[in-house]
Amino acid sequence: MDSFLLLLGAGLLAGAMNAIAGGGSFFTLPALVLAGVPSLAANASSTVALFPGGLASVWAYREDLQPLNGVSLRPLLATSLLGGFLGSMLLLLTPQAAFDRVLPWLLLWATLTFALGRRLGEALRRRVRITALPVLVLQFLLAIYGGYFGGAVGIMMMAVWSLLSPADLHGLNPAKTLLVAATNAVAVLCFVVAGKVAWPETLTLLGAAAVGGYGGARMARRMNPGALRLGVILVSVLMTIAFFVRAH
Repeated sequence: MDSFLLLLGAGLLAGAMNAIAGGGSFFTLPALVLAGVPSLAANASSTVALFPGGLASVWAYREDLQPLNGVSLRPLLATSLLGGFLGSMLLLLTPQAAFDRVLPWLLLWATLTFALGRRLGEALRRRVRITALPVLVLQFLLAIYGGYFGGAVGIMMMAVWSLLSPADLHGLNPAKTLLVAATNAVAVLCFVVAGKVAWPETLTLLGAAAVGGYGGARMARRMNPGALRLGVILVSVLMTIAFFVRAH
């Protein structure tokens, strides 16, 4: 019962967090490990558990989807699917320990980029014309990361996109939610076929994350963009510190 309540609470928080800012796996992965699931299976199970919540958030955002910096969502979706497949296969073929050592530094980079992204983005856009190719290349790399681990991939997408697009978080959140879901769709299929999912724990998280994801998306649409940005930065800082502590 204690494990069930732990997973239920983690799923609700993770689904809402992914809809608002990203980083839901920061709740689900530790909860799965605490519930007794081995770390590799917990990583895969976390991705599977959060996938329906991502779909629920996409449905809630369906009327707000728009191109990213002039790039249509169709090529971005194709890029995300391919990157997600490569990342998930990489996870299945390589040990997770090496990536765990690199992950805190990636999160630190994402946090700094997001915190300073607006000013840097304005300066960059005054000097450089951002075309479709760099947007797709960056999205491809982010999708590989998302398929491999997925921790804070939504925050990393927002961090990079804040350099490329003048849109505020309300404008970026729907596309982010859709492309994270596309990336995870391929990873989920790979993990299920490979038999890496702890189903009893995953199903508990899955239902709770779906509820949290839909509610979080509805709530995010009503939040002040400035307050939402500060919240994202706070979550990013806390996750970065936690992953540095976890790596040591």
